[in-house]
Amino acid sequence: MNEKEDLPECFGNLEKVFPMTGSGLRQTPDDCFFHCSVKTRCLKRAMAGKEGARVEEEVIERSDKAGLINFYERWSRKKQVHRKRVKDED
Repeated sequence: MNEKEDLPECFGNLEKVFPMTGSGLRQTPDDCFFHCSVKTRCLKRAMAGKEGARVEEEVIERSDKAGLINFYERWSRKKQVHRKRVKDED
């Protein structure tokens, strides 16, 4: 645990709290899902960073390949992710 706020060391670490599974999809591990009292805050923190933008892009690409979104929606969503990433860098 982190003494500062009593947070676990893995707090906000995307690869620990929302890792890629063998099926190519991300899933919260059972230890986090069932036993962590700060799991929602932790996942929000992990998704707020640059790694979270990468996850959003993964979702867009899967949706595009599955035919669930058209070219313009894909372009628009990628633009939003890019703007968010640039804003976070400032």
